[in-house]
Amino acid sequence: MIEPLPAPVRRPRSGRFLVLAVVFVCAACGLVYELELVALASYLIGDSVTQASVVLSVMVFAMGVGSLLAKRLRCRAAVGFGLIEAALALVGGCSAIALYATFAWFGGSRYALVAFSLAIGMLIGAEIPLLMTLIQRVSRRAAGDVSGTVADLFAADYVGALVGGLAFPFLLLPQLGQLTSALLTGAVNAVAGGALVLLLFGRDLSPRARWTLLGANAAVLAVLALTTAMVGDFEQAARRAVYGGQVRVAVQTRVQEIVLTGREGAPLDLFLDGRLRINGRDESRYHAALVGPALDAGPHGRVLILGGGDGLAAREVLRRPGVRSVTVVELDPELVQLARADRQLAALNAHALSDPRVRTVIGDAFGWLRGDGRASGTYDVIVSDLPDPGITASTKLYSQEFYGLASRVLAPGGRLVVHAGTEAGRPRTFWTVASTVRAAGLSTLAYRATGRSTGFTTGPDRASGSIRSPHDWGFVLAARPGPRPLARSPGGPGPGPGPGGASGVGPGAVRLGARLPAGSQALVPPADAAAVPPSTLVHPRYAD
Repeated sequence: MIEPLPAPVRRPRSGRFLVLAVVFVCAACGLVYELELVALASYLIGDSVTQASVVLSVMVFAMGVGSLLAKRLRCRAAVGFGLIEAALALVGGCSAIALYATFAWFGGSRYALVAFSLAIGMLIGAEIPLLMTLIQRVSRRAAGDVSGTVADLFAADYVGALVGGLAFPFLLLPQLGQLTSALLTGAVNAVAGGALVLLLFGRDLSPRARWTLLGANAAVLAVLALTTAMVGDFEQAARRAVYGGQVRVAVQTRVQEIVLTGREGAPLDLFLDGRLRINGRDESRYHAALVGPALDAGPHGRVLILGGGDGLAAREVLRRPGVRSVTVVELDPELVQLARADRQLAALNAHALSDPRVRTVIGDAFGWLRGDGRASGTYDVIVSDLPDPGITASTKLYSQEFYGLASRVLAPGGRLVVHAGTEAGRPRTFWTVASTVRAAGLSTLAYRATGRSTGFTTGPDRASGSIRSPHDWGFVLAARPGPRPLARSPGGPGPGPGPGGASGVGPGAVRLGARLPAGSQALVPPADAAAVPPSTLVHPRYAD
């Protein structure tokens, strides 16, 4: 398939423009592939910082390798570029669905992530050297002005990357979802690469090369089209593999994927982004342990719930006499709507979000505490019912700055309770939460509750990529010093004063005016707990 000497292009200016336009399109497609891998890996594996670092570093390395290997194709630049774009369209377009398949059926996708990052990076890296050769073929000016040609190529490449980077989060992902958007991007990539070669250099190719290129692009487009048509069936099969056969509701919102499982008569489970958020067998124990001690320890007329869009924490709060108002700050409006409209979920939360005492605010808890929350008055109790601190997106909601903002809206003597993950499974993370709350000037008491069911399958555990059953919940109860000093509980003296004059982390650090629920127990911090540094916005520490 060696190309003969190219014939001169009749309209070099239009040919140059077409090459630069394809550079623009290919750059946009390449960045969409990168963002798809980062977004899906963060969702499936967790820790978006690590996944972004792995994808970007591997791809940049592979792009350098691809650029070196492309030197061997410069003598066959046209057909080589066409075939590389066909391969990139196939690999990049199918990368998201392949990554999700390895996760759903094999329990992990780290190796697939690295493999696709390498393959896509090498193919992207081979583009620019070949495009440089092609643009010099279509324009005598380009051949004589190498620096100007390089500048034009990189300008088109960077602008295309800008468009692709903005199109992915604001257009492709919300409108098409991760799988379909990757497949559509692959189709655009294949059409752009094939059209450039066939329109500008088709006469220069041998008949065999032309048919090879046409056949390769037609096969890639057929595979992408067939896969796109089967995306719906694939998603259902993958959900069954991950969640079992009891999926009732599956919704991809702008914030997260929401999945409800459990048919009539079966316990209702709620998964948010693949993590079990509500276990119908144990949720009453969890929410009783989360809400009860904080409310029973003192006045609780005004209660603030951060997170809790499922309405279950609000249900527990409303069960206590003396509650006058409850404010729920939830980021995802569709979760709130589902908690009100879904018959089973609304019955489980006892229609708490429709109670006249409950006010729902849609917004980010951190931003709300900085803004409107300051003007809303003080609260007797704040319940932080947020995702685990190990999830990167939640790190700022477990920072010293966040707890400092929360303490500003606590009434004197008010209490804050934080869901801090599992103490048994991730002790370093748990005690970091306690240290961080204490660093905000609050007295703390750590405790945990245990669920009854431990042998059922829930959802994917992001930290390990495996399936496991969480049955241990850790909490940190904190109090803001009131007009009178906080008394120590009969558990004996705890460690010395913490920051801001607050008591230490021992079991006696906060006086509880009520018993811990059955199945719960106060935790004695380990010997090195006092040395655990707090987590801040600029120095997050939630990594075991």
